[in-house]
Amino acid sequence: MNTDVVRVEVFGVFPTDQHTLAIFIGNEEKSFVIHVEPSVGRAIAMSMRGEHNERPLTHELIGFIFNAFDIKVERVIINDLRSNTYFARIILKAQNEVHSKVIEIDARPSDCIVLATQAKAPIFVSQDVWEETDDRTEELEKIRQALREKKGHPPGPLFGDDIA
Repeated sequence: MNTDVVRVEVFGVFPTDQHTLAIFIGNEEKSFVIHVEPSVGRAIAMSMRGEHNERPLTHELIGFIFNAFDIKVERVIINDLRSNTYFARIILKAQNEVHSKVIEIDARPSDCIVLATQAKAPIFVSQDVWEETDDRTEELEKIRQALREKKGHPPGPLFGDDIA
């Protein structure tokens, strides 16, 4: 297995016809899509915009717990793709006056992405997964153009109308 990784970012969160949200992830080379549950997609969009709920939802609560125990999200790696399902690992670092420990945990990519965006931690994709994904940049550009024409949206991350 190849251990090389490619750094990526979230380009936008958009509703789909399949009752999921499409998370466009990529870099200047290409982008790909991960479909997520609406609640997680909204959490990703909100954390990208720096918004918070009146009462913390699960991902925000986890972030608060991490902060309380001096746990830092070091990075996220989307490391596998099997039967159209992505897999990921979140790498956490706990450090205090007594010890320093790095922990790697298997998690859904969507959860990892929310926690990484909240913590402003880097997101990576394994080279193997990167090579296996189809380039969806053209589709992303069409969505961006349509939203800009509709709303006069400035450059940067975009979010579909239905995302609270």
